[in-house]
Parts: sequence; structure tokens; C-alpha cells
Amino acid sequence: MGHTLAWLLWTLGAAVPALLIRNPLYLAIIGLAAAVVYAAAGQGSDQAQSWRALLKIGALMWFVAIPLNALMVHQGRYVLFRLPLDWPLVGGAITLEAMAYGFVAGLAIWVLLLIFATFNVCVDASELLRLAPPFLYQAGVVTSIALTFMPQMLSSAREIREAQRIRGHRFRGWRSLLPLFVPLVTTGLEHAIQLAESMEARGFGGELTGMSPRQGNRLRLAMIVALAMALAGLFLQTYYRQRPELGLAMLATAGLALIACFAALGRHVRRSRFRRTDRSAADLVVAGSGLIVALGVVAVRAMDRMALIYYPYPPYSPFPAFDPLVGALLMLLAVPGVVWMLREAGRPVSPSASADSAADAAEHAP
Repeated sequence: MGHTLAWLLWTLGAAVPALLIRNPLYLAIIGLAAAVVYAAAGQGSDQAQSWRALLKIGALMWFVAIPLNALMVHQGRYVLFRLPLDWPLVGGAITLEAMAYGFVAGLAIWVLLLIFATFNVCVDASELLRLAPPFLYQAGVVTSIALTFMPQMLSSAREIREAQRIRGHRFRGWRSLLPLFVPLVTTGLEHAIQLAESMEARGFGGELTGMSPRQGNRLRLAMIVALAMALAGLFLQTYYRQRPELGLAMLATAGLALIACFAALGRHVRRSRFRRTDRSAADLVVAGSGLIVALGVVAVRAMDRMALIYYPYPPYSPFPAFDPLVGALLMLLAVPGVVWMLREAGRPVSPSASADSAADAAEHAP
């Protein structure tokens, strides 16, 4: 759908407010904006269907968080009902404020899940791997595998379930899930073996090019020394307040040493690029909307720490505040989805597609 770096910046611009904000009105705006982009990018996408199942699981966890928080926290003015005090943990008053706070906490988690689902629909994992620095190629591969594991598993589960239904199997309860579970585990093991064989064939995890074992050991020793220096600087900065500049100096030196080690390691990593992704005006819109929202939310938080906070317990009000300017700022996250829909609506229909639609209309005509 676009350049990977642009969508990475958009995801950062959406995730930063979702992490800093606990106001349900602002979180609802972020979720609606991400849903617009998700709907625009996921039209006819198999990966979007896989993430849709994961979003349903996230919604279930969201609604479980509401009674769970109400049963664990017994504070607030508005008491709905009371449980016996001799009941462990859950005994006491069940308040409206506790349920509202559980609702907001679950909403924040679900919005974050929706944001990362949108990112995975818009971006290919292989393209994301190319953005990783050369010295982090192993971590990049592991991250890309982790991002695609859950959608692939859900897609395999859907295919296996459809195949079992064709064979006449009916899923009536958890006891009838055995014909689904066994093929799913077998398919997962086959995919893992195929992935391991393909990585072995490509030489993943082998020796770095142009680096002798002695040079590699020296580089690892330098990294260990730099990390130990960073730990010592952090300790001095925390517990030796008489000389704070000493801890800062050690942290800066350790950071520079680690950067030098990473740069030296990256020079010995051979990477090949078969094609380059061109940037377009739409990518600038995607990246710009995310950066503007992230910077704006951070600025609002710096000017007023309570502007984005929602705390329903006394002495605060259980009703969230709302600033129209902050709401308008968060609505910018929906701009990429709107631009994508307008571009798809203005794209001319191919003759083959027109013929197929005319044939379908004639077939369903009375």
C-alpha cells in the first residue's frame, strides 16, 4: 500500500497517543481513525481476515477487563451493588468508577491491537526487515517471524476448519476441537521446519563476511565493556547524586562505544536488494499525519499533564473532559485511509472487470 517507513511513522504517531492517553473519548477517536485506515487497506486482503479474528479475541479481553477491575477495586462514589465483605478479593462495593476505569483500560489495549493490525495489513514483513540496521539482521528476522506467526496460524486454522466442515465435521463444543487442533499443530511444525531449512540454505546465522574469529571476539568484548560502563553510569546517576556529571559522562561514553561497535559489525553484514520502493506523495501524507499527531500529543502533555488523563475515582469527576482541538488533531490519523478510499474511487475500472460485473448482473437478473 505504500512505503514501509511511512507506515512505520504513522504507527508511531498512532501508538504514542494510545499509550499516553487514558481519556475514553480521545481513545475512541484514535480507534475510529485506525479502523478507517484498516478498512481501506484490508479490502480483499487475506491478512486482514486473519487479523480480524485476532481483533475479536482482543475485544473479548476488553470486555473481560471491565468486571475484573470492578471486582478488584472497590472505590468510588456511585455504588452499583455490594458483595459480602467476607468474600476474598472481590468482597465489597462494586462501583461505577471501577467499571469505567476497566472499560478505559481494555479500550486502550484494543486500540493498540487495532493500530498494529493496521500496520501489519499495510506493510509486508519482508519490507520491514529491510529497514532493520545491518547489525540487527538476526533480530529483524526474528521480529518479522513473530509478526507473521499469529496471522498465519489463524489463517491455517480457518482453512483447516473449512476443510473439516466439507468432510462433514461439525464443531459443537470444545470437545469437538480435536480434529482442528491436531492438524493445526502439524501444520505449524511443517511451517517451522520449512522456515528453518530455507534459512539454513540462505546461510542465516553463519560467519560474518570479512571478519576473523579473533576480530569477532574483540568486538564482543568491546560490547560487554560498553554495556558494563553503561550500567555503572546508570548506577552513579541514580545513587551518587553529588556528582551527576560523572554518571552522564559514563553513559555518553558507553553510548558512543556501542554505536561504534554496531557500526563495525554492520560493515561485515552483506545485504542484497533486488528492488527499491519508491516514495510518493501519498507516503508523505501517511508519514506527515503520524508525525504531526505524535508531536502534537507530546506538546499537549508537556503543557498540561492532566489534559489527557482520565481518572474517575474521587476527588476527580467520573465524566471525561474533551478538548475539540485535541480531538481534531487525533482525527488526522484517518487521513491516509480517506486518501486511499478517494484514490480507489477515482481509479478507472478495467474492461475485464466491467465485463465480469455485467456478466454477474445478467446472471442474477430475473
